[in-house]
Amino acid sequence: MPVEKVNNSSDLDTKVPSCLQLTSIGQLTLTSDPSHRCVKARVLRKGPVISCAQRDGLEMLRAEIREEDPLQSTTEHTSINVIFFDTLAKDFSQSVKQGDIVLLANFTISKSPTFLRDKLHPCQLEMDNKDACVYVCPSAIPGPSSSEAKYVYVPLNKLKSKTLVNVYGVVTFFKQPFPSKGSDYCTTLKITDQSDVKVICTIFCKKLEDHPLIFRVGDIIRLHRFKAEAFRDSITLINTFGWSTVTFNGIIDSPIVPRTSSKSFFYGEADKRRVQELRQWAANQSLCSDLNTSLSSVQPHMYFDFTCQLLAKAVMHSGCILLKVWDGTRCQLPLLQVAVPPDELKGECTLAKDKMNLTANVLVYDNHLEVARDLKPGAFLRFYNLRALLQKVPGQLPDQPEHLGFHLHGGTVYGRGLRSLPAETPDLLSLKSVLEKHVDLDEHEEVNDGTLLEIWYTPPESIVLPNDENPGAEENAGPAYTVQTCEHNTQRITLAQVKRSTPPLSCHVRARVKKYLPQQLYQCLKLFCSKCKTMKDVPDDSAVANIFLESARDNQPCDEQWAATSSANSREPGRTISMHVSKDMVGKSSHMQLIFIEGMTLDEISVLSRDHKNLVPVRSENSKMTRMDLTAPFLFSGKKRYYGCKQCSRNTFENPVFTGVETWDEQAVAAVLGVQMMQYRFLIQFELDDVTDTIEALLWEDAERFFHISAVDASGCQDLQDRIQTIMDTIQPPESSLEERPWMDFCLSVYTVKDNDRNKVCYQITNTEIVKQ
Repeated sequence: MPVEKVNNSSDLDTKVPSCLQLTSIGQLTLTSDPSHRCVKARVLRKGPVISCAQRDGLEMLRAEIREEDPLQSTTEHTSINVIFFDTLAKDFSQSVKQGDIVLLANFTISKSPTFLRDKLHPCQLEMDNKDACVYVCPSAIPGPSSSEAKYVYVPLNKLKSKTLVNVYGVVTFFKQPFPSKGSDYCTTLKITDQSDVKVICTIFCKKLEDHPLIFRVGDIIRLHRFKAEAFRDSITLINTFGWSTVTFNGIIDSPIVPRTSSKSFFYGEADKRRVQELRQWAANQSLCSDLNTSLSSVQPHMYFDFTCQLLAKAVMHSGCILLKVWDGTRCQLPLLQVAVPPDELKGECTLAKDKMNLTANVLVYDNHLEVARDLKPGAFLRFYNLRALLQKVPGQLPDQPEHLGFHLHGGTVYGRGLRSLPAETPDLLSLKSVLEKHVDLDEHEEVNDGTLLEIWYTPPESIVLPNDENPGAEENAGPAYTVQTCEHNTQRITLAQVKRSTPPLSCHVRARVKKYLPQQLYQCLKLFCSKCKTMKDVPDDSAVANIFLESARDNQPCDEQWAATSSANSREPGRTISMHVSKDMVGKSSHMQLIFIEGMTLDEISVLSRDHKNLVPVRSENSKMTRMDLTAPFLFSGKKRYYGCKQCSRNTFENPVFTGVETWDEQAVAAVLGVQMMQYRFLIQFELDDVTDTIEALLWEDAERFFHISAVDASGCQDLQDRIQTIMDTIQPPESSLEERPWMDFCLSVYTVKDNDRNKVCYQITNTEIVKQ
């Protein structure tokens, strides 16, 4: 029947036949009998009418509906997908708008194929029989008064598990968004209110810009549509579908300006009153204590928050970025000046400020690099849990004072992080007034190229020593077997000078290879996860073969509705070999197919992969298909094998979606299977010698550039592996003495890493290539 309209929501109730029971969305299950049920809900989203290939081109429309008052629901799932077919799809598209209230009857219930992706109800409703009927009440545009009355806020001491709530609170602790183990970013915060109960809130969201804009402890935050959960005898809050946050400055008498990324939100007089009440209460409880410290007040070994302006920045190496910042105050201790070539520094000249001890050089590491890369000179920043350390500079005499350096190390412990602040933030008023006093500072300082080099790049290691201090200078003056591809305009220094340098530093050296590890070059091929930074050896064939053998024993073919399956008995008793292909791919050429293999040994699948591009080994568990242990490859493609990270991959995959993929490559396969693919990397340790000293340097981030060979290609090609062996035999000829080996020019990155709570200096070969013969 066509869609029928009614005048108001109460009229929908009269349309419910006496034989039907009005049911909430949360009560629907696959075993529910839909013949005696109807559903009343509001339309949240409505898609277009499209052709359904699985039903011979039948027209269909997908919509999402949600219960009118989800906050009153005691169940987790208050939204569900509805599929309309044939003429009902057209009528629904023409008659129903987003926000309308609908009453659905005579539907069927099926499993939702998008449940894991959209986090809605695990079931979906299908309106495809001739008795299916839809009644709709057009939505009215609510005024401000109805918006204010719409939300009920629950005190934190009244939260109950498994309920959907709206709350207000004062932020007592927070962490900036950080990557979770899945595909989302995670924000963690702790809030309290007049009930004096503290509640932890966790927010997962893919987009950084959608996370709450929290600038400091004491900010007021409003959370809508958060689910209360019991965890270790306390209640926690986690965001659910349709969630939103708004934050306000917590300082009394500051303007009440909402901070949110949402384009449509409401706050009225009731919200303003609530913010003012929380501000006053928080002030009385001393919750808004200012943790910010000025540069003039910093002491060695402090951990502090620092609000400042970015003057300039430079990439030191792949794991470190230098940020030159100031807050208009003068540090009482000499500040560490980090050596950076002028052409690599982006931003304004800081010469005058450097001389007046106004510029703080902050070295940012690890997970904070993503934020640091996007910062523009002139932006206002706030560092959280920044560390101040005393450091020695090269050539420093024992009686000279150490210099103060600043480090933002990796991790989020104690809220460690950084973020940019909008220029209009009230917190910046005092900072701006201080900075304005120095507006003409640079006009009184003459700056030329020589002065810039003197200030910016004067470490002792940048000076080329005379030959009597550099005994190898004459003999290493000939051509080298490598070339540097960087743009560093620096003079070559000795390894002895490198060891005396202060990290971080990029420098040029000339040296010979004394030895390298591993000597068995097949061991230099590693697997690296770009997400959790794990690096491991490529599993050997014997270990992988055992996994396949254990999986193949007493294997029973799995039964999946989405797959077309063919099975055959192997020559070994009790072993069945099965091949599964998505029904959407049946009839397509083999290079367009993704073939799931079950019951094969490693040797068998390796032979089969020579003629098929994408083979995925699987096993059966309770008649359901599941991945092999990720110690084994998740994909065989020709001679190449691809591995996944156990820590970052999803545990299982269900109802994989195969439509919309034009070409199946390793990235597309990994996405469908929920696998975080590990990358092949070369990792070699060189011991370099230039007569003045020796150092151990790693080659890994730029190893492919060094050899002119891709690691993934080398993993499946013996010719490329032999070429690497030939290169290494040229660098260090067998049975040769050190004096017989070729000189090599390297670009070295010098940096520090944490090792048992101590800083360890490391050296890495970057921007260096073997000379092509």
